[in-house]
Amino acid sequence: ILDKPMPWRYVVGMELNLATLAKHFSDEAKAWALLESIRWPSGPICPHCANAEKHYFLEPQSGYRETSTGKRTYRRVWKCAVCRKQFSVLVGSVFHGSKIPVSKWLLAVHMMCAGKNGVSANELHRQLGVTYKTAWFMAHRIRYAMSRGPLNDRMTGTIEADETYIGGKGKRRGRPSKDSHKTPVVSLLQRDGEVRSTVVANVTGATLASVLKEHIDPAALLMTDEYAAYKQPGQGFAEHATVNHSQGEYARGKVTTNRVEGYFSQLKRSIDGTHHRVSREHLHRYLGEFDYRYSTRKTTDGERTARAIRQTAGRRLTYAQPGQ
Repeated sequence: ILDKPMPWRYVVGMELNLATLAKHFSDEAKAWALLESIRWPSGPICPHCANAEKHYFLEPQSGYRETSTGKRTYRRVWKCAVCRKQFSVLVGSVFHGSKIPVSKWLLAVHMMCAGKNGVSANELHRQLGVTYKTAWFMAHRIRYAMSRGPLNDRMTGTIEADETYIGGKGKRRGRPSKDSHKTPVVSLLQRDGEVRSTVVANVTGATLASVLKEHIDPAALLMTDEYAAYKQPGQGFAEHATVNHSQGEYARGKVTTNRVEGYFSQLKRSIDGTHHRVSREHLHRYLGEFDYRYSTRKTTDGERTARAIRQTAGRRLTYAQPGQ
């Protein structure tokens, strides 16, 4: 049990992985301190008034507190000297109100950040020793933290754009008919950068124009296939180059959409192999998860985990509205 708050950073040079988490932070009190050091690298910040300077730690004499039911809790509570309200590192994040031990939260975040194909709720249920319902909600909270916040910047450079369909088998090859149960998804991939995926109602010129305009800078170079719906919106960018898949053309010099198609391949294999089925209501959550892992592919698993934990701030998700 920690007698004093941990220094405001986790150990320099220590890679967050299953070995270090198990060796150094299996203790619940230490897990709390680790979470604080990642979320508050410069010290606590009051979620009620945003005060980052005047606060103090309510340290119990025994190192833990007892709840009204007599159970021990290692919840580390702080008190703001400005607004006089108490708070913990869980307040104002996706962990808010959770009764799951922080050590299990840390392991769950790491498992979802380290696994290329994702982790199913059933796997979290077995590995963490929680109910399936709890594991399912934990996974959705973590996906919410992984997803992008409000975007103020647009993608620049060379952007590959393509669409795909997620769901059951269609009645015919090619783009599904209007009555298909498949869900259309449009992805924009920045070469050597990030990927942004959006669930759309249909794949028409108007829909594609809206997605492209929202996410791509007009000075960017747009690469697509020969689908006619891209022709009109493509005129709004510095250059619009296409490859003709129907003629067996998949690359012409630097003109290609192979990267975004590779992303779709990984996405579909992971959904089919790990999750088996994803509903239309929650598909945007899974896209946020896979976008996050792809966009942070050049970082280590530990860095990806720490970044996801930092992104939990200011995000709350209730069980009654998991699809919001």
